[in-house]
Amino acid sequence: MLATSETTKTTANNVWDTKTQTFHGGQEHRFINNFVEDFSVTTNYLGTPRKALEAAKEAMSDIHHYPAANQEPAKSCLAEFLWGSDYAEHHGRLLMGNGASELIDLVVRKALASCEQRGIKKPTWKGSPWNVQYREYQRSAETNGFEILDPSNPERADMICIVNPCNPTGDYFSVEPLKEWIKDNVKSAGCVIVDESMQPWHSADFRNDSLISEHAYARDMFEKEGVSVHVMHSWTKIWSCTGLRVGSVICPTAQHCEALRKIQVPWSVNGPALKFVEAVVNDNEYLQETWANTSRLRAWLIDQLESLGHSEWEYHGKLFLSWVWLDMKSEEMASKAIDLARAAGVPVRSGKPGYQCNSFVRVAVRKESEVQVLIDAWKSL
Repeated sequence: MLATSETTKTTANNVWDTKTQTFHGGQEHRFINNFVEDFSVTTNYLGTPRKALEAAKEAMSDIHHYPAANQEPAKSCLAEFLWGSDYAEHHGRLLMGNGASELIDLVVRKALASCEQRGIKKPTWKGSPWNVQYREYQRSAETNGFEILDPSNPERADMICIVNPCNPTGDYFSVEPLKEWIKDNVKSAGCVIVDESMQPWHSADFRNDSLISEHAYARDMFEKEGVSVHVMHSWTKIWSCTGLRVGSVICPTAQHCEALRKIQVPWSVNGPALKFVEAVVNDNEYLQETWANTSRLRAWLIDQLESLGHSEWEYHGKLFLSWVWLDMKSEEMASKAIDLARAAGVPVRSGKPGYQCNSFVRVAVRKESEVQVLIDAWKSL
């Protein structure tokens, strides 16, 4: 066994290479001896669906075989989950990936190539109208040479990316205002990514307030404006399987999907992940329980936070979301709260690294008994 020196030992403080990577939550639990629950990630409070987890475990016995190169039958199962009986009509527009992160990079690279083909030497990129959002989109755009526009810039951009609902702020456009925002902010022949990873929490009727159902809109945007609208999902949040890495993108046409597949590395979705998806899309009971209780638990979480007596605190985000974006109005208090939570084994997400929101913390919705540990830890604030 190779010895590990103190200088190379991985800790919660050096797990990210800040020169090349974007900070993300979900790492501290490995370094907390008294770990109780992770409040730093926006995964489903229910934890991983049991049947799907068992399917993934069973698939481990087949790891001496390559996974399906065409991602089947998992992709068809996911397509049917998205579109019901009409899934075959839209199946060719769907591509799965190793988390949303792989697919984000693929779409950004294709958008850059399209700009270069049209003679655009320095294409522009713009994010959502909200002050911050998940940073992987901007990181990928910067890496690929896009000029980054401020969200307040009224100029249309060659590529726009919006996380809706916005993680971490909790802002949300319903589908018609979303389409208007896209129209007002993207250039003709431009590229759009709408990340709807947190949108399935909306309700059992989530599809009807989502771009996944806007087939005619996606077709018309491409045929009439030359604008390519992509709908991105990280499925690891709603189904609490972040360690498995499962994402998908819905492209405007099957041809767009083929172009992405051409530059995607083969077998990017592993066998256990594919089997997990096959099983999880049929777990209706899990989703019904999610929709029945997340809003209730979120309201209870806020009630408990308010009981701590800090009237200046502000709570941001839509009622259906799996987290609270909490502004403590004091960088010093936020820093202390983060330390207290970590010491109690219930880490929360600091708004400082990555977002530069120094007085903010993001607190995930969790079960009452787990929330109580956090509230007890924060009574000394």
